[in-house]
Amino acid sequence: MAEDEGERIWTRDEIESPCVKVCLVHPAARICTGCHRTIDEIGRWSRMTSDERRAVMAELPSRAGLLRQRRGGRAGRTGA
Repeated sequence: MAEDEGERIWTRDEIESPCVKVCLVHPAARICTGCHRTIDEIGRWSRMTSDERRAVMAELPSRAGLLRQRRGGRAGRTGA
């Protein structure tokens, strides 16, 4: 097997996982606090098409805000 052919076998044209190895599901938002994917998306990731993965990746930045909402402290006590 030629060197170029061997390299081509291990080169994949697909989106890598957004996993950052911080796997904890937020109880209210129901998304992983590390990668912001849902449990369903995490479970199906290896079976998703590249287009499905791109669609999920495009949504991830907007999900980060769901985890920044503070539920306790003064604002939680006063309802502000």
